[in-house]
Amino acid sequence: MTTVEPDAGPAHPLASLDRVVHAPARLMVLAYLYVVDSAEFLALMQLTGLTWGNLSTHLSKLEETGYVALEKGFRGKKPYTMVQLTADGRAAFEAYRLQMQQVLGNLPGK
Repeated sequence: MTTVEPDAGPAHPLASLDRVVHAPARLMVLAYLYVVDSAEFLALMQLTGLTWGNLSTHLSKLEETGYVALEKGFRGKKPYTMVQLTADGRAAFEAYRLQMQQVLGNLPGK
């Protein structure tokens, strides 16, 4: 068995993960938005399998942190919400992706 000794080295990359991005539901939303210009709320509901309330809550958190922008409007008489990744959101997702690649790439294989 391997023994791990404490040292003064840098913290593990997982210790500095962006917790807003790391939440599974928000990570799904950001991953979908990363590859498109924008997505309608109902499309995100279908893609993620989240309920209206859950998706709304997670989008509010992402909007609060500046990672997504919401545009509300009407098509005829029906309301719609378009969701778009911001530059900060894109940067946060890219940083998260690189951190996870680093962590997983450094795991010893068996």
